[in-house]
Amino acid sequence: MRIGVPKEIKVHEYRVGMTPASVAELTLAGHEVFVETGAGGGIDFGDDAYTAVGAKILPTPQEVFAASDMIVKVKEPQLHEIAWLEPRHTLFTYLHLAADKPQAEALMKSGATCIAYETVTNAHGRLPLLQPMSEVAGRMAVQVGAHYLEKEQGGRGILLGGVPGVAPAKVSIFGGGVSGFNAAQMAVGLGADVTIYDVSSTRLAELDALFQNRIKTVYASGAAVARAVENSHLIIGCVLIPGAAAPKLVTREMLKTMKRGSVLVDVAIDQGGCFETSHATTHSDPVYTVEGVIHYCVANMPGAVARTSTFALNNATLPFIVKLAKFGAEGAMRADPHLRNGLNVAAGFITYKAVADDLALAYRAWE
Repeated sequence: MRIGVPKEIKVHEYRVGMTPASVAELTLAGHEVFVETGAGGGIDFGDDAYTAVGAKILPTPQEVFAASDMIVKVKEPQLHEIAWLEPRHTLFTYLHLAADKPQAEALMKSGATCIAYETVTNAHGRLPLLQPMSEVAGRMAVQVGAHYLEKEQGGRGILLGGVPGVAPAKVSIFGGGVSGFNAAQMAVGLGADVTIYDVSSTRLAELDALFQNRIKTVYASGAAVARAVENSHLIIGCVLIPGAAAPKLVTREMLKTMKRGSVLVDVAIDQGGCFETSHATTHSDPVYTVEGVIHYCVANMPGAVARTSTFALNNATLPFIVKLAKFGAEGAMRADPHLRNGLNVAAGFITYKAVADDLALAYRAWE
């Protein structure tokens, strides 16, 4: 198969769809790999590193798309990139379509087969291609939250862990999944007063056992969420409904009760965000303030630690890329129902029901 790796073009996005080591796996298996010049330059993977393992360097993204049968990316394609997709193409990347109807409609129009990292599953019912970036984002959320709590950043002027005689910051984490767990690990390590909110009593029990009473766990009722907003210095939104838009847990009215200079970090912003006042920001302009509360809603948080993120993502995606290259999209999905769960768009239809329902678009089951 011919596989293309274009350069990512979102603001301050330095990750790359395939490392040279990943490319080597494919070229050794007899596949052709086309890499856009400079695709890995942001994390010190020069063109020569790719040519050394058998890749061919092409000067423009248009040429990469034209030469390839499968496109491997990190972030969702922008509308002008979608214009280069054809029905013969397989696109393998993060899509997050439930929060982006224009992208969904453009992908439908392209006729391409579009497999989303974030809905591929495994035998345990988890999301193995979302997990590494969720780990990164959860850990980063605490770092950026602590930074923006500093007074010179416009924050309340609170040290996350406090000092002897001065109470630590109160950190509330909405969602006890992968991002929430990793955020809690970082916040606990810094000495914060941490509470995790979730609607799964089973998950809350697991978290309670894992942290051995170093955190508090609370069932995420509406009243509990409202109290958390009123009392917290840092809230991290990590709620995930696979493929679907994130629920809006915090309203603007609730925000008015929050302490001035407190911080919200919306890890779920790729799926539309879990705060009513959230809108996507970029690494070049990451925060804004509503009702005196700082909002950090960067839609590609892991891009800030692009080298770590690229290696972590490639570790997870490479086995699926190899399978797609060997058997083709249809053959690979027939053989692997977990990969098939990643299919979001094919033959002009949305093939993931949660996305179709959220966007009110035509749905057709893969079968």
